[in-house]
Amino acid sequence: MKVGVVAPVAAGVTADPDWMAAFAGHLERCGFESIVVVEHTVLATQYDSVYPYDSSGRVGLAADCPIPDPLDLLAFLAGRTSTLGLATGVLVLPNHHPVVLAKRAATVDALSGGRLRLCVGVGWLKEELQACGAEFATRGRRADEQLAVLRELWADRPQGASHHGEFFAFDNAMCYPKPVAGAALPIHIGGHSRAAARRAGRLADGFQPLGVAGPQLASLLTQMRDEAAAAGRDPAALEVSLGHAVTKIDAERAGGLVEQGADRLVLSMPPTTDIEEAKDILSACAQRLSLV
Repeated sequence: MKVGVVAPVAAGVTADPDWMAAFAGHLERCGFESIVVVEHTVLATQYDSVYPYDSSGRVGLAADCPIPDPLDLLAFLAGRTSTLGLATGVLVLPNHHPVVLAKRAATVDALSGGRLRLCVGVGWLKEELQACGAEFATRGRRADEQLAVLRELWADRPQGASHHGEFFAFDNAMCYPKPVAGAALPIHIGGHSRAAARRAGRLADGFQPLGVAGPQLASLLTQMRDEAAAAGRDPAALEVSLGHAVTKIDAERAGGLVEQGADRLVLSMPPTTDIEEAKDILSACAQRLSLV
């Protein structure tokens, strides 16, 4: 079982270099597989969008909460660790031009020795996407094309990559360095919708269902696997990452998530600004899961 941990965004510490370096280093020493960092390019002081993962419809982050750029943060942490996986969860695809994103992701992966995993989604905050210049209504089609662009630019194309789609077009483009795994750099889809499950089955290497459980989770995983099979892909090759809390997970609960289809646990931290407290929480979790 692979176990990743999300950096505690709500605590406001993810832009503190000393705090984050200590946090990531302790994750590595405890045997966790990866650190996961979130993205919001901007938050809004007023918004009409509905946050889908809380019954209030409001995101539990202050608009001025420090949220570093995820790839820049992972590049920083790559230099402070040796083996720890570096993951986004979730990178908001519509905020990014895929040609620029291909270069940035490949750079982090190459310089970290192939440790990057991208978990991407289409975003829920309309006001954020609009601030980044993306149309909210077409973000699904745009995301599908962005994934194609990433794979094309990461592939080995002696004459350069070419793409002509609804949103992006280029010819004979050479994008180096390549990721360590080339076009196979792992991309997972994060989300709670049937569209996200289908996108994972068709185009990605894994799926991270968000905010779902029980029959709804089972239905989404079935949808993902059916879509993969229909596309001529091996459904069993797709990884599933399921969430839980660092402070509540234990071997029994982990086993239950495995029975539901999990290949990886992605654990959320309680908000704390005390790095020693955070280390103690992580150490206790690692012991319960026999990571050390």
